[in-house]
Amino acid sequence: MRAIKVLLVDDHPVVRAGFQRLLDNDSGIDIIAEASSGQEAVEKYFSVCPDVVIMDLSMPSDGSEGDGVQNYGGLEAIRVIRAKDPEAKVLVLTVMESEPFPAHVVQAGASGYLTKRCAPDELLKAVYEVSEGRKYYAESIREMLAPGAADGNSPFNKLTKREFQIFSCLAQGQSAAQIAEKMFLSPKTVHAHRANILRKLGINNNSELVHIAIRHSIVEA
Repeated sequence: MRAIKVLLVDDHPVVRAGFQRLLDNDSGIDIIAEASSGQEAVEKYFSVCPDVVIMDLSMPSDGSEGDGVQNYGGLEAIRVIRAKDPEAKVLVLTVMESEPFPAHVVQAGASGYLTKRCAPDELLKAVYEVSEGRKYYAESIREMLAPGAADGNSPFNKLTKREFQIFSCLAQGQSAAQIAEKMFLSPKTVHAHRANILRKLGINNNSELVHIAIRHSIVEA
């Protein structure tokens, strides 16, 4: 039986090394490439064609462009990969386990969602399940994804999917022009979405937007 080819994506080398040792101990899994950013993950995905991508979410996305390619964060990298390859299998492995992340990760097309607190055996099981085309979510994540579970107190429940995408980009310091180009929108449309986001969240400017994003672990301080 052919080993499952895995692309491991995390911006912390020590974390990648730890998960690589764990996965390499299983003869049915072969880590064929690693990436330290969302941009690199997109590039590596289409060069090595893995069976499964293990993707962190909390990777920096500074809004800059290198070699004409946007520096994606983890969530945006999932969207880009899935947009270009709808059959891509992405397993999220992250410290971020509170809403709104699970719902938006599922909407982006990820096949699984684990937290970095998971047991080693659960990670291995998830890789196998996802590689076979099945979904795998940690129990705590399944509870949040259950019907009606998203009706809690998260302020982001008020935002549409598009508004949350733009919120995340703004929180990462991206300009309206950069967001417009990436999402194939006009700058005027982006500004209109920004105004709706500020109104719905009860905030007044980008500084407050970044503050609420940090408070809810959407970006790192």
